[in-house]
Amino acid sequence: SLPAGCGEGTQGGNGMDMNSDKSISLSQCCVVLFALLLAALDIGGYWFVGFFIRLRGMVWQSGVLMLVSIYTGSVFGWVTLWKLWKLLGNIKAGRVFVDENVRIMRTVSRCCVAAAVISALSALYYAPFFVIAMAAAFMALIVRIVRNVFQNAIGMKDELDYTV
Repeated sequence: SLPAGCGEGTQGGNGMDMNSDKSISLSQCCVVLFALLLAALDIGGYWFVGFFIRLRGMVWQSGVLMLVSIYTGSVFGWVTLWKLWKLLGNIKAGRVFVDENVRIMRTVSRCCVAAAVISALSALYYAPFFVIAMAAAFMALIVRIVRNVFQNAIGMKDELDYTV
């Protein structure tokens, strides 16, 4: 037999299923992992780009542009990671269909759009950035759709609360 609180369908202290708690914790670990990777890119970007430019035989101007792309995009990456951390914290605390989460997802979507624009402009000097631009634009679309679902669910929840 499983210890208390370790079975499928058991409830945590905030009424969430333990599997949901584990999933949120895993997502938080992924946010931390991506933050570490982004920090490594921010710290080592200069050396990474220098190595990459030499490896590809590109001109130094491309390296400068690549550094600008990386560090500009990094700002939006940090904002996205911070907002995702807050969103996961809200969900873990049982605050799912709340206006704050809609605002968080709006910000994340805008950060994805900014990353798509930066990457699309970067594709002008290094074509593979176009793939990143398309991926970021697609993520912006997905987050926007989920945000719309959350927004509609909040309206339905509010309506139901007034009915009961």
